Amino acid sequence: MATYLDFEKPLADLEARIAELRDTSSAGEANIEAEIRKLEERAERTLRDLYAKLTPWQKAQVARHPERPHFKDYVAGLVEDFVPLAGDRGFGEDEAIVGGFGKLGGRRIMLIGHEKGDDTASRLKHNFGMARPEGYRKAIRLMQLADRFGLPVVTLVDTAGAFPGVQAEERGQAEAIARSTEQCLALGVPLIAAIVGEGGSGGAIAIAAANRVLMLEHAVYSVISPEGCASILWRTADKAADAAEAMKITAGDLERLGVIDRIVPEPVGGAQREPAVAVAMLGEALSEELAALEDQSAAALRQARRDKFLAIG
Repeated sequence: MATYLDFEKPLADLEARIAELRDTSSAGEANIEAEIRKLEERAERTLRDLYAKLTPWQKAQVARHPERPHFKDYVAGLVEDFVPLAGDRGFGEDEAIVGGFGKLGGRRIMLIGHEKGDDTASRLKHNFGMARPEGYRKAIRLMQLADRFGLPVVTLVDTAGAFPGVQAEERGQAEAIARSTEQCLALGVPLIAAIVGEGGSGGAIAIAAANRVLMLEHAVYSVISPEGCASILWRTADKAADAAEAMKITAGDLERLGVIDRIVPEPVGGAQREPAVAVAMLGEALSEELAALEDQSAAALRQARRDKFLAIG
């Protein structure tokens, strides 16, 4: 059963009616194909109208939609011969960040990204995509490995933020995030990051300080969640919509501000409606960006990264 967001209620009602009519029609009680077609056209118009004027807060809800493609879906749809690599060689394995070797469009790469999970068991396993220090130290290890073998790095960002638990802080969460960001900036190979869902705080930038930062059309990217910002400014999370508007968290706003470099379109209704199409569109964009960077020297790539982030703001 599809999951509908609050603002999608008009669409949910229409699609529920269509499903009821299809059941009636298939039971042979009446020929109501004409009525179904009319409702389908109306539902399509409603979907287009809703997604043509999403507010920043509604985009945040779409970015968190449980049926959006996750890291494993991008691997399955885009990457050949994926070989996952585990562990930080210091403490343990953190499954909130997944990475390994693979081929994207015939080009060997190192792929690293957040995995949120798509059911209760997998969400617990991957800690809802919120990485602990060992996750970022694993990312550092994999980036260094890619640098050693001259392989470009692609990262897929989808996290509400780094895990804020006491044990994570005890093991050096802030230092791990800083070191991971530093490693991104120090790479002598191309680094391309794509914000595919939520890009939350240091947990996102730790693997997104890239030569090129792509962002799916309905993804969000911010230093704090709208709810967190509202709780600080207004002492209530009820003002999350106002906070989302003020923070400029959408792809359009961030492209205008120079924080991201390219917006990757999504199917009408968001990536969750047609995951395979969304995955393919991102794959095409990533291949184009990799091709544009592959002939640049290590020094040029590092300098471009440095200049890019120093110019923000």
